[in-house]
Amino acid sequence: MSWDVILGYFTGLRLLNPDMGSATLVRTTLVVHTCDAAMCRLFAHNNGYPKNLWTLLGFMFGVWALAVLIILPKRNLRLHEGEARSRGKGT
Repeated sequence: MSWDVILGYFTGLRLLNPDMGSATLVRTTLVVHTCDAAMCRLFAHNNGYPKNLWTLLGFMFGVWALAVLIILPKRNLRLHEGEARSRGKGT
């Protein structure tokens, strides 16, 4: 099994087009994973998770990281908002 076959199955692109060339596969993977990283950043921000970490995971693992982030529960943001408000009133 060669690297392009592994990359194709890991990204799911091999299932869509088994005859995709290596150069096209790499370029498409970079574009798709960049979009996945942006979506992971958005979901992480909205759900209270570290944005930079999830952006990196989204770029590395693509749709798999996005799926995990969608399944994870939202973090309790009220605790962090309450701390920010108490700091703001003191100054």
